Amino acid sequence: MRFSVDEYAKTFKMSKEMIQNKLRTKRLNYIIEGGVTYIIVPRSSLDEEKRQELSQNSKPISPPPAPQKTTVGMIIALYQKENQQLKIKIKELEAKIDRLVNDKEQMLIAERERIEEIYTTKDEQLKNLLDVINTKLLLSQENRVHDVDISTIPEPIAPTLSSGIIELKRYLKFIGMGSDERKAVKRRFELAYGSDIRIIQKEGEFYVDLSKYDYTDFLS
Repeated sequence: MRFSVDEYAKTFKMSKEMIQNKLRTKRLNYIIEGGVTYIIVPRSSLDEEKRQELSQNSKPISPPPAPQKTTVGMIIALYQKENQQLKIKIKELEAKIDRLVNDKEQMLIAERERIEEIYTTKDEQLKNLLDVINTKLLLSQENRVHDVDISTIPEPIAPTLSSGIIELKRYLKFIGMGSDERKAVKRRFELAYGSDIRIIQKEGEFYVDLSKYDYTDFLS
């Protein structure tokens, strides 16, 4: 004879917990059919009174339902359902990717605009600086003759004044050099005097001829 767990508990007046414990410890014989556990009890192991009670209360035990046969249509329907779910997930992922791409593009655009603004500002500052330098150079060219006392220059030098000769100390002041820097430049002129054709001296004062020579190495 076989009993379900509920039937066994009712017949033998035993709790389901105790029955489950006996099943786990293999103290009861059982089989599993269609996902249902049935406890096997030999009829010979029951006393006469219990057999009569079971005979009176017994009812036909319906066989477990046969498992539903899988058909091609069921498989196709299952694949169609999974395919539809995959399509939904793909659309969600595509939407997320589009949002991420758009956010990245916006960040790149903002960064590019920020860099362009920085360079525009720098270009404007550089332009202003070049304008100031050009203005100073124009003023220097216009005032070269006035920066030198012609009466103190000997005749061979005087004709070249209009070509760009200017007193060194006035030139250094004009380009904005400080006192210490002017002293350092004058010291370089003193060391190079006599060996460098660019160095012009009269009555202890040095002069530069900007129209002929470059004095950058002395100024740096």
